[in-house]
Amino acid sequence: MKVRSMIILILAFILLSQIKMSAQQKFTISGYVKDAASGENMIGTIAGIKTTTTGTATNNYGFYSITLPEGDYTLTFSYLGYSTFDTTVFLHADERVNVNLEVEMKQIEEVIVSATDTKDANVRSAQMGKFDLQMDKIRDLPVIFGEQDILKTIQLLPGVQSGNEGTTGFYVRGGGADQNLLLLDEATVYNASHLFGFFSVFNSDAILNATLYKEGMPAMYGGRISSVLDISMKEGNNQNFHGTGGIGIISSRLTLEGPVAKNKCSFMVSGRRTYFDVLVKPFLNPEVKGSGYFFYDLNAKINYRFSDKDRLFLSGYFGRDVFSYHNNQIDLSIPWGNATTTLRWNHLFSNKLFMNASAIYNAYNFQLKANQNVFEFDLFSGIHDFNAKMDFDYFPSVKHHVQYGANYIYHIFQPQSISGKSGETHFDPTGILKKFAHEGAIYLQDEWDISDKFQLSGGLRFSLFNQVGPYILRTFDPFTLAPIDSTVYRSGEHVSTYTGLEPRLLARYFIGNTSSIKGSFTITNQYIHLVSNNGTTLPTDIWVPSSLVVKPQKGYQYSLGYFRNFKENIFETSIEIYYKKLQNQIEFREGYTPTPNEELEENFIFGKGDSYGAEFYINKKSGLLTGWISYTLSYTNRKFPDLNHGNSFPYRYDRRHNLSIAGSYQLNEKWSLGAEFIYSTGIAYTLPESKYFIEGNVITQYGTTNSYRLASYNRLDVSANYEGKKREKFQSGWSFSIYNLYNRKNPYFIYNEYSGVFLQDPKVEVQAKQVSLFPIIPSVTWNFKF
Repeated sequence: MKVRSMIILILAFILLSQIKMSAQQKFTISGYVKDAASGENMIGTIAGIKTTTTGTATNNYGFYSITLPEGDYTLTFSYLGYSTFDTTVFLHADERVNVNLEVEMKQIEEVIVSATDTKDANVRSAQMGKFDLQMDKIRDLPVIFGEQDILKTIQLLPGVQSGNEGTTGFYVRGGGADQNLLLLDEATVYNASHLFGFFSVFNSDAILNATLYKEGMPAMYGGRISSVLDISMKEGNNQNFHGTGGIGIISSRLTLEGPVAKNKCSFMVSGRRTYFDVLVKPFLNPEVKGSGYFFYDLNAKINYRFSDKDRLFLSGYFGRDVFSYHNNQIDLSIPWGNATTTLRWNHLFSNKLFMNASAIYNAYNFQLKANQNVFEFDLFSGIHDFNAKMDFDYFPSVKHHVQYGANYIYHIFQPQSISGKSGETHFDPTGILKKFAHEGAIYLQDEWDISDKFQLSGGLRFSLFNQVGPYILRTFDPFTLAPIDSTVYRSGEHVSTYTGLEPRLLARYFIGNTSSIKGSFTITNQYIHLVSNNGTTLPTDIWVPSSLVVKPQKGYQYSLGYFRNFKENIFETSIEIYYKKLQNQIEFREGYTPTPNEELEENFIFGKGDSYGAEFYINKKSGLLTGWISYTLSYTNRKFPDLNHGNSFPYRYDRRHNLSIAGSYQLNEKWSLGAEFIYSTGIAYTLPESKYFIEGNVITQYGTTNSYRLASYNRLDVSANYEGKKREKFQSGWSFSIYNLYNRKNPYFIYNEYSGVFLQDPKVEVQAKQVSLFPIIPSVTWNFKF
């Protein structure tokens, strides 16, 4: 179907959805759903009318709204891990029903599961590729170095692949690492890793909820073409003061939360720090005293409820990695990290109209400082955003949930710039210019139950990107490639403007009581890009805007799936097939070597890609044993006119087979066990096939791009968690885990070793050597709460 026809279809069904229904008088039930123990708003709770298929889900702030004809109804609320709550409503006027859900008590001897019509939302909803990650389930899984990590859990889901071993980067359905939008309380996180990618910046103790969209992302999200990971921080317990924390082998953490004014105002503050620098200090050679590495992060949030109609939130994150090396000759310091601040106002205009207005600031900075004798060197890069957005949730009837809004972002890009000093000589080039850009969007989305069996969810997003000066555009001699002319655009001059229509359409057809067929079609645009000269995201990677040279990336995705629940919704299963087409993909030219203060765009080449495959998923949601099995069969290719002689080649993270098994078992009231097994096809890479001499220089001849593969990756991790007896107001426990239980030597990268001397021995032998990073690693963490 052509894009224009698809857009017309979406607009048509949104307009038709607003045609008035029956003339019978109707009233609205609305309110908030909260955790009874903490007072936290509960996202995604199902609110429905018992014995019917009528229902809705709470939004990101725990608000729901259902409009029904006058009458008497039994309203039921359900959320996994909480007891179902039923209440009778005599609906003869608009009603406000606020609900507090209690945590469901564990039944060790016997698990009784009662079926309700609201526990099969994965089958009944038109949404595809959505995963809500519960933090208590993540904490049961094995970890490395005692650190729970939400990004590593995401890598276990179908259609999601990891990068190099142990890293937090993830790749969704053939997309790149920069094509995932990572949000923390609505603020973009540009580099989500600590320790050069081995830990994420997201402290699990500070997280309330995390939702991954890998297809059919709602129209409120934009700016990336592969996926969205939307993470919400805890709001803070508004009933009682609590603390949680842990002491592990490499880091410690502490979270405090409680009411400032009970039921009105609460706070949460959470901190984490590693102590590599402290542990290794006694063992350092005196010549390198003061060297070390550590990272830390701080999450904080406070909220105030003026009434049911108005609530204010202020949250922030600050994290830094600091690497330093000192000896008698050189002083080296490399700090990098993120900072975010989000101010949000929730306002309820009526029982049907909910608004969230946000002002957001986020920044990512990287710096390298070196001082050697009389020479000083300083490298800096970063990106800063100022964001204003407004989102509305409108519930015109029980069959509709309409979302609309707008947002604006002002980007400030700092390219990789270098300055230095040697004696009395200063090197501080004035040609390095910041780049600025405006990005805006408006959107509309409606979820419409056409009948009991057929549901449509359609949206349309219009986006605009304007990159303004300063900007340098150079012309090159076609033979020598030397610059022969430069045009400098100053701040305020419009250099390039791009617009895009982004339709999203999802459909669900319900089959019987336990299964459905779903389909989706999505077009997305991406206006900012991460350029990397390596296979993973590192602090040195640079974000650049679309410009006259760099065109926006564009993604088209088609999906079709069959969803089926078994055993009264204890088991969720799905089979999905997909095809994704990617345009304006970016790589560095062959043989690229970074140089100081270069104009990066002069070294870019552009191409296209595609990805297709099938995903299989089985999830056991309740009982003593819970967990999931996911398997993905996929094919991912890239094609660049200036690479591989213009022929298509496998993407670096084209992994044909990807299998993940994750589970936890509640042994008794004190002990729980966890395990995960991972298998994936090896990463594709380009192998140097020969070396020869030209005028005394050694020239390397490479084979076909990504025509070789590393050995397959597989690993088994196990864990055991002990929850001690609660003593008055204090409770502690232990977490034990073993990473890579059978000590598999998985390849991290391959390098070539040469025997002989090139200029003296023409028969030099070349041997490929494998580097493995993580052997078997045991971890232990003492956890506590009060």
